[in-house]
Amino acid sequence: MKRILVTGAVGQIGSELVPFLREKYGGGNVVAAGHRTEPGEELKNGGPFEFIDVLKPELLDSKIREHRIDTIYHMASILSKLAEQNPQLAYRVDFHGDYNVLEAARKNDVDQVMFPSSIAAFGPQSPRERTPNDAIQDPTTIYGISKVFGELMGHYYYHRYDVDVRSVRYPGIISWATEPVGGTTDYAVAIYYEAIRSGKYTCYLREDTMLPMMYMPDAIKSITQLAEAKIGKIHHHANYNVTAMSFTPKEIAAEIKKHIPEFEIEYKVDEARQAIADSWPMSLDDSAARKDWGWEPEYDLEGMTKDMLENLRKKLGKE
Repeated sequence: MKRILVTGAVGQIGSELVPFLREKYGGGNVVAAGHRTEPGEELKNGGPFEFIDVLKPELLDSKIREHRIDTIYHMASILSKLAEQNPQLAYRVDFHGDYNVLEAARKNDVDQVMFPSSIAAFGPQSPRERTPNDAIQDPTTIYGISKVFGELMGHYYYHRYDVDVRSVRYPGIISWATEPVGGTTDYAVAIYYEAIRSGKYTCYLREDTMLPMMYMPDAIKSITQLAEAKIGKIHHHANYNVTAMSFTPKEIAAEIKKHIPEFEIEYKVDEARQAIADSWPMSLDDSAARKDWGWEPEYDLEGMTKDMLENLRKKLGKE
């Protein structure tokens, strides 16, 4: 049975990944780790929880040894918008944090490290439509640069030290369980919340801004499916494109209106976030993941919208 550490466990993906892993491997075998944010009851009571700063290597080492960790899901990160607001913090967390986790894995004989890369690893010179798995990477954000760093270091630690490092390049991730925290694609979460709360939403991106997206159940499915894939099937290790759908703010608003006819959207473009979005792919080619380890998403825009609105009505008491 695996002994798993999840850093960034209180974040958007981590907070839903941990319960999934505990259901699969047993609550006592999955250690959730946060930095400062107090965990919710599910994280705290469902299994062990530790406060771990990934910028403190000695603490990271000691907790890996204490809990006999053999697998790390390294989800701790400063997201795109927040990273641009504080690039110095992003550099420390997203570069040094990645390095510290990989070094801790090497020194403590951890078998496998899983981490999320991002479409932010691509840039203006990358093909924007059906961006291939292997393409020019020239990101213009500190967040994107950190993801390229993570991918390259993942490959290095696999080939140099035989640490089984694997990663998926996530598109925008959408979830009803947690509210947005500062990602460029977070409008696609906020729009559902505001559709339920007020029936209207002001979008910070242009109505025709096409970006690849994925619903949280598929995000969790992709990274855990890659973790379970046989090593002989893996050809990319730390940089697999995965995607589920691509849409614009105008298209997601139209889908919401099918359920909430009175919903209204307006646009007040944030030039900084728009520039980030315009440097990212509009769609991804994830044929490598589909071929190598059988990746296939379950949700499209229609199915995701129905599920999001049903769950948010319950969460927000608007049934």
